[in-house]
Amino acid sequence: MRASTFWFLAVGATAALTHMVVFALTQGHMWPELANALGFCVAFFVSFAGHRLLSFKDAATSVATSLGRFAVTALAGFASNEVVFMLLLRTLDWPAFLALFAALVFAAGQTFVLSRFWAFRR
Repeated sequence: MRASTFWFLAVGATAALTHMVVFALTQGHMWPELANALGFCVAFFVSFAGHRLLSFKDAATSVATSLGRFAVTALAGFASNEVVFMLLLRTLDWPAFLALFAALVFAAGQTFVLSRFWAFRR
């Protein structure tokens, strides 16, 4: 396994855990979709810092360029996450945590491809 792949998985898992903890702490106080969005917002900063410093430390782009591109990448990932989450939660009546976990896994592949080949291009 390449080091960048290891770090991508480790950072992604840490960001996903951050997302899920924020979701767990807030879902009782707001709609699940909003708790998911808040979890995304907090996890975004964990994810960007980890990917910039560890997964793609040899990026040829500036921090500002990477941040802008990563924001687009992350928002695209969140859009697919939220669609899958709402479909599983509201249409298929999955439990909230299971729906969130499935949505996070679904969005992870998309985020990796966009991060590797665009946001943190080498």
